[in-house]
Amino acid sequence: MAACAIQFERIDTIALHNTQKVLDAYKKAQISSYQFSGTSGYGYSDMGREKLDEVFATVFKAEKALVRPHFVSGTHTLATVLCALLQKGDCMMSLIGAPYDTMQGVIGYARYTPHSLKEKGVLYEEVPLKQNAYDLDGIRTACQEKQPRLVLIQRSRGYSSRATLTIPDIRAIIGVVKEVSPDTICFVDNCYGEFAAEEEPIEAGADIMAGSLIKNPGGGIAPTGGYIAGRADLVDAAADYLTAPGLGGELGSYAYGYRLFFQGFFMAPHVTAQAIKGAVFAAAVFDRIGFHVSPAFDEPRSDLIQTIYLENEKNMCLFAQGIQTFSPVDAHVTPIPDDMPGYADKIIMAAGDFVQGSSIELSADGPIREPYMIYLQGGIVFEHNVLAVLSAARYILENK
Repeated sequence: MAACAIQFERIDTIALHNTQKVLDAYKKAQISSYQFSGTSGYGYSDMGREKLDEVFATVFKAEKALVRPHFVSGTHTLATVLCALLQKGDCMMSLIGAPYDTMQGVIGYARYTPHSLKEKGVLYEEVPLKQNAYDLDGIRTACQEKQPRLVLIQRSRGYSSRATLTIPDIRAIIGVVKEVSPDTICFVDNCYGEFAAEEEPIEAGADIMAGSLIKNPGGGIAPTGGYIAGRADLVDAAADYLTAPGLGGELGSYAYGYRLFFQGFFMAPHVTAQAIKGAVFAAAVFDRIGFHVSPAFDEPRSDLIQTIYLENEKNMCLFAQGIQTFSPVDAHVTPIPDDMPGYADKIIMAAGDFVQGSSIELSADGPIREPYMIYLQGGIVFEHNVLAVLSAARYILENK
């Protein structure tokens, strides 16, 4: 705890700044309890839906936002943007090597997927990493040559070992793209990154971004959903793809109401800070017991994710079991590696969450493949992270 104190202070300062942004947005939008009520059927003039869009757009400094419980995952929001904005013959380019596993299925080039972008006739290119980091010279050359319709910038590391992108990283990448291909749409996968810094990707020049409400911006309370934010014309195109051309964001009811979404977004800066503190603590603990960690406990943070190199499958399973036994839900369950939709390798996952699959709640997962990295993320209560991380360490140390 003492070693982490300086880092904790930095995280608290960011949380204070971001809480101010959210409060200012709610005040500007004149949020009132009657806007929490749900609607049915078509959902015409749904005040809660419209106000939720407004506060997300204000906080993220976007022209427009589309916030919907109808999005089933972060991958769904990303796929909606890509399918809405890319047509046959368009070139899409990933600027940070291969994207996250489930996105590879959406694109369809790494493995065959029915109804993928590849089947739609979209062309795909990748700029490979250079020394496990983004390559600005490679990005400049590729974008100048191909003039892509859209570039994908994945902020978080996903199931890789590269560093998460900072806001200055994103600004530098977008600056290069716009310099050589000014009409290219810069699309940021913002999953795991919301409220980890004082700015968001739109402020760094992104045209559009998307993410999940069962990650950072849902504050551990939102029961489902996702968001898209950015340039109004691009968000409108995504809305047309989600519902129907000509209807877009004007329709969409949610009978259960919107209180949990508003409350979750209000709490999101604090909850994100709790999760990041938990990641810092985990890095400090596992570094001290001899494992390589990334980022280090004293490095600045740009997302929730902490990677720990556990050396073999046995340690990955023990780590997951140690986390699971200190979960508020399903603590009696023993996680084992298994197949999961959208992933090529077996996945080990510890998750005892109140919202199924909620990555803002404490969980640990990873593919059973070399270099046997576990990805720890989330934690809506820092004290829970402390107890669970110590449990994971104990499981490994006692079974050497």
